[in-house]
Amino acid sequence: MNCSIVVMGVAGCGKSTLAVAIAEASGLPLVEGDDFHSAANRAKMSQGVALTDADRDGWLDALGEQIRVRPAGLVLTCSALKRNYRDRLRKVRPGLRFVFLEIDRDQALARVAARSASHFYPTSLVDSQFATLESPVGEAGVLRVDARLPLAQLLPQVSDWLQKEAIA
Repeated sequence: MNCSIVVMGVAGCGKSTLAVAIAEASGLPLVEGDDFHSAANRAKMSQGVALTDADRDGWLDALGEQIRVRPAGLVLTCSALKRNYRDRLRKVRPGLRFVFLEIDRDQALARVAARSASHFYPTSLVDSQFATLESPVGEAGVLRVDARLPLAQLLPQVSDWLQKEAIA
């Protein structure tokens, strides 16, 4: 498969879990977007301070570079909360596809709380994610999936969609 896919959504929606499954199924390399946050950004978030657009600027540049250096495609996890963030990534790779894991606040909060011992992102920032989110539903190249569904249902939905997109 020769395509680039961003698995996106708010904290706790399951980006990493679904991205790993897509990467394994497609043979595409996986890039974990959180790995490209600066130490300063990680420190801010771990202290419960939401990132600003300026904070995300270098991070989005780094993710764009990851897309650029993999012309055969990749699976990237990235919250991509705002339209202008997604558009920045699309400029690097026209035809970039996004899988939007939609989840409600209470479910996201519960998931972030459940992983608190192993992840830097605190529950106190979940509300800021929802406040920042500009839904990508209706944008070209976006598939919305229900984050509450089990991986065994999500992966076939994504695979079918990617096959249809490749034909179109």
